[in-house]
Amino acid sequence: MLSKIKIYKLDKLKNLKGDVLKYLNKNNKYFKKFGEVYFTEIKKKKIKGWNFHKKCQCLITVPVGKVKFVFAEKISGRKKVITIGKKNYSIIVVPPRIWFSFTSLEKISLVVNTINEIHNNKETLKVPIN
Repeated sequence: MLSKIKIYKLDKLKNLKGDVLKYLNKNNKYFKKFGEVYFTEIKKKKIKGWNFHKKCQCLITVPVGKVKFVFAEKISGRKKVITIGKKNYSIIVVPPRIWFSFTSLEKISLVVNTINEIHNNKETLKVPIN
């Protein structure tokens, strides 16, 4: 199941006044449908997770900062680590039924997650990391 996690480089257009970071359009091969987008800030050395979506696909990017993501089929099982941020601007496509957590490697980072359904507490499981 961890092999189904995909990462794609995203376009970053350099501009002296501030870069343009492309994220998502309806023609991307990994885009299914729009449900909801949310942004979460995370501070350095803080960990958010574990998160688990029963049915939703997650499209995750980090336009600000640098974040290390840890993915697992089971929290206690084999892990896959992917680090992305503005310098290696990419999108991670996470299929349903994968646990993930993340931590910022910079003072503060911004994670953007697009899911293909409206967020529903019954669809999402969370196990806090101390």
